Parts: sequence; C-alpha cells; structure tokens
Amino acid sequence: MSVGDVHLLRRRLRAALTAGKPAVGTFVKLPSPDVVELAAAAGFEFVVVDLEHSTLTERNAVDLVRHADVCGLPALVRVPDVDAAAINRLLEAGAAGIQLSMLTRVNQAKALAAATRFAPAGRRSVSLANRAARFGAAPLAGFLRAEQDDPPLLVGQIETARTDPLPELIAALDVCFIGSTDLAVDLGLPVDPAVLSAAVERVGDAARSAGVAFGGWAPNRGAATGLGLGDCGYLVVGSDLQMLAAGLRAAAGEGNQ
Repeated sequence: MSVGDVHLLRRRLRAALTAGKPAVGTFVKLPSPDVVELAAAAGFEFVVVDLEHSTLTERNAVDLVRHADVCGLPALVRVPDVDAAAINRLLEAGAAGIQLSMLTRVNQAKALAAATRFAPAGRRSVSLANRAARFGAAPLAGFLRAEQDDPPLLVGQIETARTDPLPELIAALDVCFIGSTDLAVDLGLPVDPAVLSAAVERVGDAARSAGVAFGGWAPNRGAATGLGLGDCGYLVVGSDLQMLAAGLRAAAGEGNQ
C-alpha cells in the first residue's frame, strides 16, 4: 500500500466489519503521533481521533490522521455535529471516515452523508489540492471514481432512547454505534441492567436488520459481552488517556507497596 491510499484503508476496514469477529480500535485523545504509532504496533485495526471528548484541535486531528495513514492504520474522526467544511478538511487530510455523536434525527444522518459524498450523491465540495487526492497527481475523474467506490465510512452513535425510528435513522450508516454510557444516563441512573440490555439489544437488532455493522465502546475486550457487544463488528476499546491513566496508577501503586 502506498502512502496516502486512504481508499485502500477504507476498503480494508469495511472488509474487517464483516469478518465474523470485531474490528478493534481505540479512541485517541492526545495530540502525540507516537500514540497512533503505538496503536498500530499493538495491532489495533483502526483509531478514532476524538474531537468531542478531548482538547484536540482540528490541526491536531489532521496531524494524527496523516500519521495514521503513514502507519497504514485507518483513522476515523469523531465529531460532535455535522460541520460540512471541517468534515471536508478532515477527509482531504486522509480520514477514513467520520463518527458522529448523539445521532437522534434522520436529517442529521442525511446531512452527514451529504457532507461526505460528492455530487450527485451529496454536497461535498471538490478539490484536488489535498492529500487524499494526492495533490492532483490523479485526474479528477479517477479521484471521484475512487471516492464513489470506497467512500468515507459513516459511524453514527445512538446514545438516547429518544430517536427517530431506527430503520430510517441508520440506513445510510456503515456502523451503528451504541453509546452505552450516555444511554445509561439517558435511561436514568441507577439504571436497571435489564432495561439497559434491552435498549442495547433493540439497537443491535435494528442494525442487523438494516445490514449495518453494529458497534460500541467497552473499557476493555473482556467487558464487551457484558455490554451487549459480544457479536459486534466494530469495537472501540478504551482510549489512550484511559490506558495511560491505568498504567500510571499501577506504577504508582507498585511504588507504595
């Protein structure tokens, strides 16, 4: 794979979603490219650069996406809302996809799809003066064809029980991602585990019926089944900050023994 071949990275990740076992990634919240390189070396299949729950700037996100590409690692970017201009810049930097938080309305999903697809399928603005288009080395028709064949992956986070009907809401997605922490808060703490499990199962059933990959977050691989994610295709495990904090606490604890 040549550097800058985001279409191949997208194709590889889409294939992993249907491989019969979870494609496993992690959230990146720190601006260091070392984190992305460590994630690739550890065997993660993708990373999600987090522009929702972190202090990362767009510039940080672009740098992380570019470094992930050099490492041959698909990098999605989590965004809190559909900012078409920002999403376009992230995709032009080589992002493999966009993960949208708090998806509750069909019009949000349609806006996300429109912001990530060129006409006639969407409203994304076209330029060849960017990394994803190899700075114009390929002709316009070839770039547009590559984007049509391997478009950005779309991940929508379902984090509340109050949404538009799920079949319509998730139809345009590649991954329907359950935000179990926000969902538990939405259902009212302390939440009955059976109520939370039923809500997660409802989303999972809707994803499977729509032919959309089911995904979610777990603090570690072992916790996935207990969260209703045992058969998911897209699993985000922890984050760089969480793993760093756990390692630091363990190291400090060893010194106090």
